Amino acid sequence: MSSSASSCQGSMMEVVLLHGLLLLLPLAALLLYRYNATFHYFCKMAFFNCWIMAMATLLSPFAAVRGRSVENMKLLRAAILPLKHLYGIKMQVWGSEHLNTEEVYVIVCNHQASLDLMGMVEVIPDRCVPVAKKELLYMGMVGWACWLSGIIFIDRYKREDAINVISQTLRVWIFPEGTRNQDKSMLPFKRGAFHLAVQAQVPIFPIVFSPYWDFFNSKEKKFTSGTCTIQILPKVETQGLSSTDVPRLTETVRQAMADAFAEMSASCCGDQSAEKPGEGLWPRACRDRPRGMALTCQRGD
Repeated sequence: MSSSASSCQGSMMEVVLLHGLLLLLPLAALLLYRYNATFHYFCKMAFFNCWIMAMATLLSPFAAVRGRSVENMKLLRAAILPLKHLYGIKMQVWGSEHLNTEEVYVIVCNHQASLDLMGMVEVIPDRCVPVAKKELLYMGMVGWACWLSGIIFIDRYKREDAINVISQTLRVWIFPEGTRNQDKSMLPFKRGAFHLAVQAQVPIFPIVFSPYWDFFNSKEKKFTSGTCTIQILPKVETQGLSSTDVPRLTETVRQAMADAFAEMSASCCGDQSAEKPGEGLWPRACRDRPRGMALTCQRGD
């Protein structure tokens, strides 16, 4: 009898301890989330990826009814837009009036992290198709949702293949750096987007996302709330240019974007003498360009 009572008491103690641990785990996780930057970072990134996967799974059946169409980009955009509110990231857009045009064009943008998706859906115009690396196509439901949305997939290591594939459409969004880059300067631009624009004789719209340093850094495992400024620069004309002008065109656009990025970086770092985003960026982008390079330098008010 004594042995049975002792065994029962021991079992009850184990249950109590187990319940105590189960109650402490959420509390420990909450404390880690609040006070440990690394844990905070991984939780937010995990939620970001799970959100994208869940939205892709939920929306794919609706997109499949229409089939592969750029119109499905509206569903993808609606699914990603709420993330900025959940993460406390404020989006400031400068120069949006430049995209108020019905003409076809090529958009080129700097690429820092997966968070660029939030900035992209903030300003991407109707019937504009992003260009993504081919590996994304094989990411299950996410790849399927992207394919249904008309996103163009390329092999980033095959320049000729990239030019041929993106020629399927003219209003495209391209990250010419080719890979994510969180450095203080932009990587050299790949020329595929510029070959496309010249071949089609359509303008290029450079878009610059401000650095995420004040709220996001994958190397330092930092992910807090903050502000992202999106600068839409004036269009760069390609009328009359040929393939021989592509290297110079590429460098001209890159320099304009690098100047804008540098000024936003100064503002982001709290330099009081730095100009505000939207002030002084476009004139600098328009200075010192090679003669004969068509570049529209009017600033809208």
